Amino acid sequence: MARRSGRHSRRAHAAAEPDGGTSAPTTAAARTTATATATATSAPPAPAPVLVTDGDGLEAGVVDHADVGTSAAPLALLAREPAAPAAPAAAPDGAVAGVIASGAPPPGPVLPALPGRSRHRAWTAPAVLVSVVVALAAVQLARPAPTPTWHGALHVASPVSGSAPALPWPATGGAAVAVPALGLMIQSGPEPAVPIASLAKLMTAYLTLHDHPLAAGDDGPELQITAADQAEAQVEAAAGATTVPVEEGEALTERQMLDGLMVHSANNLADVLARWDAGTVPAFVVKMNATAAALGMTHTHYADASGLDPGTAGNAADVLRVTEADMAMPTFGAVVAQPAVTLPVAGVLPNYVQSVGTDGIVGVKSGFTQAAMGCLVLAGERAVNGRPVLVLAAVTGQTGADPLRVANQVDVQLIDAVASGMRTVDVVEPGTRVGTVTAPWSPAGVPAVTAAGASVIAWPGLPVRVHVWRRSLRPGLTPGSRVGTVSVSVGSERAVLPVRVTGSLRGPSVAWRLARR
Repeated sequence: MARRSGRHSRRAHAAAEPDGGTSAPTTAAARTTATATATATSAPPAPAPVLVTDGDGLEAGVVDHADVGTSAAPLALLAREPAAPAAPAAAPDGAVAGVIASGAPPPGPVLPALPGRSRHRAWTAPAVLVSVVVALAAVQLARPAPTPTWHGALHVASPVSGSAPALPWPATGGAAVAVPALGLMIQSGPEPAVPIASLAKLMTAYLTLHDHPLAAGDDGPELQITAADQAEAQVEAAAGATTVPVEEGEALTERQMLDGLMVHSANNLADVLARWDAGTVPAFVVKMNATAAALGMTHTHYADASGLDPGTAGNAADVLRVTEADMAMPTFGAVVAQPAVTLPVAGVLPNYVQSVGTDGIVGVKSGFTQAAMGCLVLAGERAVNGRPVLVLAAVTGQTGADPLRVANQVDVQLIDAVASGMRTVDVVEPGTRVGTVTAPWSPAGVPAVTAAGASVIAWPGLPVRVHVWRRSLRPGLTPGSRVGTVSVSVGSERAVLPVRVTGSLRGPSVAWRLARR
């Protein structure tokens, strides 16, 4: 309505004054304004205010000719001012006349509310609520699912039942037995340190291979025999000591040196190896005693590298400790298992341990002096329920017409007795339940059981240890999924079993993931 009134006003002005002059008001409001102005004062009549409109017919302002004159410049300036609100069309004539007479702009129109805005506001709150709910659900679903957990895993450390058999200890001297795989060590009783003769060479060989390792089948570096080495061998041979003939300029490999040392018990080669390793024999002896202490040989003291010195002393249990360390090296085992060896100058040399290669005996070393008498360490392989087991036996101070033969008989009897006392123990049956795997969405969980049974070779009284090693678990377990491992051990004897679940433990449902805190 306002736009239509504005265009009608412009047409009325144009029709009344074609030459651009001021015409009489044509609307009712204009006539009322002119009458009020004529009767209000006797002063000369002033030009009536003109209501200026914008290009769309909306009022841009009121121009009073008394203030701005009839110049077109002020009108142009006012035309660029923001348009004032138009007077209500239904206002009384007097009210409009009063507004125009005072020069104030007419009151602005009251605009009706847009019909679409109320409906937009009505839908805003539910839309926001839905957006929040969707966002929260997305966050919940994006959170990683908790990992399943173990409960009640099996851990056992119990001794093997039964009584150990009585062992045939010798009537004189000292003795000890060991089963390296079980960590078993038994000695005949409290034993003081006694001369051990050539059993000292067990430590000489250990240090040589420890400091200069040899892979199985390798010969190692060559050592040149000097004039001093040759002279020493001749002196010891004249004194009745066991030696290997050598010549100046002869080259012997490390493996050949070990063959002569351990198989034929060459005292002169012990000193050659000592000087090669440590520079001098005394320096090597210092290393021997330090190594003995590290191995727990608390009753042993070395005075030389060969054992000829009666000050080199120990007991049977200490001798077995270094023998275990020796036998753990494949090259040493290969050396002592030879019934005989051949060297360049000396030729064929028999093993002083005559039982090697018979009745399952695989080594290791003999020794004899007038101070030590018969000393011997044997390693014998025996079958326990079809499984091979290495048993060690050592004796010192054996006497008789042939002390070394007596020592050999005692060692073999001890090895056999220990083998007969060992037995196979069934520690874990197949399907043994070792725990339960649960999850927050499945508190009942599923059983975790061993996939197989385990039996180990044991000695009565030794502890059997059972431990469950858990794997990192993830949701979505199916029947048969591996979730851990059972380790059964007696000493270093060990069996490993897989652990599997018997049922499904699937991942959490969508409802649980949405509802969890």
